[in-house]
Amino acid sequence: MPLPKESHFTIDDIYALPEGERAELIDGNIYYMAPPSRKHQEFLLELAGVIREYIKKKGGSCKPYIAPFAVFLNENDKTYVEPDISVICSPEKLTDKGCNGAPDWIIEIVSPGSRRMDYYTKLFKYRTAKVREYWIVDPEKDRVTVYNFESEDTSEYTFSDTIQVGIFEDLKICISDTL
Repeated sequence: MPLPKESHFTIDDIYALPEGERAELIDGNIYYMAPPSRKHQEFLLELAGVIREYIKKKGGSCKPYIAPFAVFLNENDKTYVEPDISVICSPEKLTDKGCNGAPDWIIEIVSPGSRRMDYYTKLFKYRTAKVREYWIVDPEKDRVTVYNFESEDTSEYTFSDTIQVGIFEDLKICISDTL
């Protein structure tokens, strides 16, 4: 009896999804995404607002983007993700379709259905793609896990802690202050 044939999808398959259906593509496998909760959206908007205001005040080349925003991590057509927040500091990576290559800073806000993806699958993909900093904001646990891949440092914080942003030496964020 032959083994079942594995499906290998490409970015074309993502673009062929029905209107309103969201999914990510990691190593040729499609992962469908549930709509975010109200609480998830509040976290997303407030955090993105703090980051946007900081960047706007400081100037420079960095730009923050919120999901849905396409990030093509690899040079092939097998990986496409939509991080909750992406900060890109290299304008040459930006196209009308999204970001080609690794953003400098990614924040994922954990939803019940994304826990394994955010803590394991995306952690590995972001690290190997050379994302500089990755935050996992977990509302269920009131915890933020910060991976600074440049210094190979991992730290955990509560929502009431003040967190030093690794890619910006003078930006500190306290999650509970943003809500």
